[in-house]
Amino acid sequence: MSSSNLKSHTLEELRHGIDAIDNEILRLLNARMENVKQIGLLKQKSGTAIYRPERERAILDRLFKNPKNELSKEAIEAIFYEIFAISRNLEKPQKVAILGPIGTYTHQAAQSRFGAMSDYLPLATIEAVFKELENKEAKYGVVPIENNTEGAVNVTLDCLKKYESVKIVAEIYMDIHHSFASRCEKLSEITKIYSHPQAYAQCRKFIESHGLGEVEFVPTKSTAQAAKLASADECAAAICSKIAAHISGVPIMFETIEDNNANRTRFFVLSDFKNAKSGSDKTSILARAEHRPGGLFTLLSLFKNADINITKLESRPIKQKDFRSMFYIDFEGHIDDEKVKKVIDEATANGHEIRWLGSYINQEG
Repeated sequence: MSSSNLKSHTLEELRHGIDAIDNEILRLLNARMENVKQIGLLKQKSGTAIYRPERERAILDRLFKNPKNELSKEAIEAIFYEIFAISRNLEKPQKVAILGPIGTYTHQAAQSRFGAMSDYLPLATIEAVFKELENKEAKYGVVPIENNTEGAVNVTLDCLKKYESVKIVAEIYMDIHHSFASRCEKLSEITKIYSHPQAYAQCRKFIESHGLGEVEFVPTKSTAQAAKLASADECAAAICSKIAAHISGVPIMFETIEDNNANRTRFFVLSDFKNAKSGSDKTSILARAEHRPGGLFTLLSLFKNADINITKLESRPIKQKDFRSMFYIDFEGHIDDEKVKKVIDEATANGHEIRWLGSYINQEG
């Protein structure tokens, strides 16, 4: 229906049109889910992984190219990641271990891929997430790996070394936005602000510019806890994530209040399987260079000579008496690419120790 025709319709007629479209969307979704169920049965017989990030990315890339799109890529991703998550839960219920509590940014990142239907298991520490996966108590885990202002999450790096059965199967980049939520109608009614100290410090300009500098600050263990406390206090506000405000039922007064709008965190999705090649992959390894002068230089030169782009290099101590280190390395390519296999073989032959951590779709950019 053209825009000129739409203008001539009444509000009631337009609403009837939307109802008819909604019915058709639901009919098509039901048809999609019937196919999903059949695929699930085939996967169970063959032992194939339910979560296939490379297949989901291929679907999204195809949809992005539709010349009739009115929706942005971000909107298409948001809609179809939820459809993908519902589909996976139909194939097999999803249990996802996360760094808790519920309502944290890790939970928000996990829900962006695993949807509202999945069973989220909030755990107190990053290592507890790895243990849950190693013990097969959960199929997936989501943990932070780095922040563009705070740097690498060293606990995650150390756990990748310690828990060899746990592999990286996907990465998620998420902009970290703090929201200001309260049951109050006006800012002047607020007598206290609940927040994690780090989040509070990241929103000082907003606090001062809105005349809240003298309002009592009550520190909390997490932004999720801040939202929960504010939900029970009519004269309070919380600095928290959108998902925490939604879960606790606290209205959001201001959606984005952080001083630095470029605050971004990278998360890993963890599991126990190997992704197929997608054509746009990234690989993570742990490497211990041969202990001799120029050892690290020699190792890195192998990547340069093969025209493989290293995107991250992080040193971590082995925690032995000799103060030696291992290096966490991200590079472009899949572990099954011929030139990658050649580099890994050459590195091993030259005395360098390499452990593959996972190959997954490169979401950087």
